[in-house]
Amino acid sequence: MGQKVHPYGFRLGIIRDTRSRWFAEGREYRDQLVEDLQARKMIHERHHHAGISDITIERASGTTTVTIESAKPGIIIGRGGSDVDLLRRELDEIMSGRVRVNVEETKEPQLNAQLIAEEIASQIERRASIRRAMSQAVERAVRAGVDGIRVAVSGRLMGAEIARTERLGPVGSVPLHTLRADVHRGFAEAVTGYGHIGVQVYVCTGEILPPPPSPPEGQLEQMRAEQEAAEEQGGQERPIEEAGEEPRADTGAGLETAEIDELLAESGSEEAATVSVSTREAAAPVETESADEPEQPEGPAPAEQSEVPADEAEAAPHETDDESSAEEDTGDVDA
Repeated sequence: MGQKVHPYGFRLGIIRDTRSRWFAEGREYRDQLVEDLQARKMIHERHHHAGISDITIERASGTTTVTIESAKPGIIIGRGGSDVDLLRRELDEIMSGRVRVNVEETKEPQLNAQLIAEEIASQIERRASIRRAMSQAVERAVRAGVDGIRVAVSGRLMGAEIARTERLGPVGSVPLHTLRADVHRGFAEAVTGYGHIGVQVYVCTGEILPPPPSPPEGQLEQMRAEQEAAEEQGGQERPIEEAGEEPRADTGAGLETAEIDELLAESGSEEAATVSVSTREAAAPVETESADEPEQPEGPAPAEQSEVPADEAEAAPHETDDESSAEEDTGDVDA
């Protein structure tokens, strides 16, 4: 796949942690490093068919803990734990201190680059078609939910005299320069009668984002206190304004008549009079007519008026004037 930096070492300290966790100086460092390399090689050779994806070694207070992640942990443990006990005794001879062995199951083996590379290599050893083995591995990984995958196989493919390289992908997104991208590399060798064939797989399973920064302790306590106060206020009844009713304007309707008269006496100006009149009008009750029953006037009903033509209505006032003048004349005569 070209000259590229190993994605594990490139992301070490950012989204990756070391696979050997211990501290030593001088000659002790060299000895422990050689022990780790020998232990890893021996475990892979003894259980190469167990689907080992990762080996982690930790040293603390004279005890060495070896954690093996495998897709088939039952093969390493054996019946009744006999195989894992044998492995622990062999590691005691290689490594210093007391050795403990932990076997864990690999989560989502379909997405692990090392296991995919070993599967392709095993198919090549069984003389399967190289292109078909690569395409099937890519299809299974895509169905499992990887974001991107790329595969390369190099060597004397199908017994050819000249070595060559076959590549497939990238299928999806494999951002090798993005440090937060979770990119894994797997490598395996297929041992055939015409030589070794190397298989290299790159798998991207998404991005690992850093956790959001936590606020300072004082600010966190203040935020909790504000949240508790808000919850307490939410449980109480809200005032009328908060409930959605508009506040009534202060029009002076609540003033008594005596108070209005005192105001008029103190200020004889026209402005005070207008204010008092407006306050009295506002204080007066407003009668509303109901839509169902019409308003009926009190007292006897008015007599029905006959319809009078417009010409007679205009002539009626003149006649009344003549009659009144005639009555005045008769009054003078009687006198």
